[in-house]
Amino acid sequence: MQVWPGEAYPLGATYDGAGTNFAVFTEAADRVELCLLHDDGSETAVELRESDAFVRHAYVPGIMPGQRYGFRMHGPYDPARGLRCNSAKLLLDPYAKAISGAVRWGEEVYGYHFDAPERRNDLDSAPHTMTSVVVNPYFDWGDDRRPRTEYHHTVIYEAHVKGLTMRHPGLPEELRGTYAALAHPALIEHLTELGVTALELMPVHQFVNDHRLVDMGLNNYWGYNTIGFFAPHNAYASWGDRGQQVLEFKSAVRALHEAGIEVILDVVYNHTAEGNHLGPTLSFRGIDNQSYYRLTDDPRYYMDTTGTGNSLLMRSPHVLQMIMDSLRYWVLEMHVDGFRFDLAATLARQFHEVDRLSSFFDLVQQDPVVSQVKLIAEPWDVGEGGYQVGNFPPLWTEWNGKYRDTVRDVWRGESRAVGEFASRLTGSSDLYQDDGRRPLASINFVTCHDGFTLHDLVSYDTKHNQANGEDNRDGESHNRSWNCGAEGESDDPEVLRLRARQMRNFVATLMLSQGVPMISHGDEFGRTQKGNNNAYCQDSELSWVEWPEADEGGAGEAGAGGTGADLLEFTRALVWLRKEHPVFRRRRFFHGRPVEGTHDELSDIAWFTPEGTEMTPRDWDRAQASALSVFLNGNAISEPGARGERITDDSFLLMFNASAKPLEFVVPVDHGRQWQVVVDTANPEAVAQGAGTKVQAGARLTLVDRSMTVLQRPTRPL
Repeated sequence: MQVWPGEAYPLGATYDGAGTNFAVFTEAADRVELCLLHDDGSETAVELRESDAFVRHAYVPGIMPGQRYGFRMHGPYDPARGLRCNSAKLLLDPYAKAISGAVRWGEEVYGYHFDAPERRNDLDSAPHTMTSVVVNPYFDWGDDRRPRTEYHHTVIYEAHVKGLTMRHPGLPEELRGTYAALAHPALIEHLTELGVTALELMPVHQFVNDHRLVDMGLNNYWGYNTIGFFAPHNAYASWGDRGQQVLEFKSAVRALHEAGIEVILDVVYNHTAEGNHLGPTLSFRGIDNQSYYRLTDDPRYYMDTTGTGNSLLMRSPHVLQMIMDSLRYWVLEMHVDGFRFDLAATLARQFHEVDRLSSFFDLVQQDPVVSQVKLIAEPWDVGEGGYQVGNFPPLWTEWNGKYRDTVRDVWRGESRAVGEFASRLTGSSDLYQDDGRRPLASINFVTCHDGFTLHDLVSYDTKHNQANGEDNRDGESHNRSWNCGAEGESDDPEVLRLRARQMRNFVATLMLSQGVPMISHGDEFGRTQKGNNNAYCQDSELSWVEWPEADEGGAGEAGAGGTGADLLEFTRALVWLRKEHPVFRRRRFFHGRPVEGTHDELSDIAWFTPEGTEMTPRDWDRAQASALSVFLNGNAISEPGARGERITDDSFLLMFNASAKPLEFVVPVDHGRQWQVVVDTANPEAVAQGAGTKVQAGARLTLVDRSMTVLQRPTRPL
């Protein structure tokens, strides 16, 4: 076999049409072998003799796409010094663009013996581990163009590749649970009719099913256990894992783009699947443990701010390079449109504290590729000082956990100050205005993959996670949920009607709040996980979205007086109401006064008591967010359009009755003579049929307990 010196850059395996260049960084190893793997189980070892700045490299002519390979690191194994080289372990390329196979758990993939953790394990891991794959970088993108949807037009739909598609009746069975399913017209039609502009996929980087979960008969279903930051997860490919997963993912992105839907990836750069000091040796640990991981003062152990056993070393130039190379690869080569960063506070821990001036943020800010896509932070981790909602740099948007908590509390009847609710409804200026950000920095959500589904949020007071095998100890215990009078499934018509109304309250509040709304997959028709609020290990019908059959009225237990189809129709109506009216998706915060140049004496926003009088400072100090109205002036939008034109819209009056009894609301007398009901969560059928009643100024409306009504005043009088 011919072996040429090759190049130190780019890292990974790079096919050029005639052969492949291999390059891997390691400062720990004395000698590196590239192992070319054959289908008969044998391997051909090629020593990487060339080294530049600790990058070992070689070019091997004739190595084609589909070739499986791995690395063996010859060097010191001394955990007491943080060194864990072991040539008996076949290691994945950190830059592998595709990964084949799955881990077959056994002592072979560990660097120590189970009965003697201090003793080095020299069992060969090759027959038991995953392998890297050389990929063909060429793909016909045609005229693919990124939608580049601005944040104020964005509606995010968080979904799991398998969970979203596994039970869809309109998909061929062989495509269910795969990237190909995302490209199917039946799925895309659902997303476009719903009004979704961005599909946020839970982890699709290659991940590992934990040894512990496999032994329990479970799986790491969510996928927050990455081992390959450049490789699409191979189990989601419908027709092979020797590079086919790359082509299939690209095809899905191309199809979604054709429908105007962006693709955002949920990425996990805070830790890897190798776990703590007792975890397996699959890649980074054996290549250069000290360079990739944060170690404690005793280098045998790992610092863990993620709850997973390890944290990547964010002050290592090689870790930072790998993360930035990965992000650019997914944007430039895979055409994705943005990223949601899991436990993003960990990425800011250059030393100990979360630091918004950390190197990671500097690199992202100046990168001409990564800085131009959507960047969404999950602004917390499990380390000290890890809750950082509102503290990320101006380029970033954030999952607004305070929005979630406040809205849940208000509708379940928990006391919340009216000012807190008002802030969340209007874009959380208290979190984002001081550093120059705008309402669109707030990614608003009521539910997500982590926690109760929307149906379960109104059906369970407590978690029911027994199926996870941890005696119900796992998962959040404080869910801010309310079961509406019965725990779990119920056939009580009153309970079901209240649950259906509560789900509509959450949907309406979410869609009519300033900021960027995010829907969790299946919530649009009331899917349930039977009270499991931590279904990370449930790769089963418990977690898969149960879709309505074509000839059925709906899915899920939306409630008496409302099927899953009814909730779906209501959700669609609210998404499109938002899309049609810029007053609900402002790009600047409200001023609380008339806007100059609009020739409108009314303030851009006004708050009212149920009696129809404007709230006074005393009301703000004393009132709870259980009953109030808010006026949104469509004739006082301060931001201009794309060409500098003035934006005008209809005006709206949002009435909230989150109390446990019916309340009478008075329509303010000086903010419009005549209105029309466009949303009534207690009577969605009439609204869906366009039969909203006309309402005069000064009229008295009775809102039933826990309901919301929205009045519209057209720019031209009715």
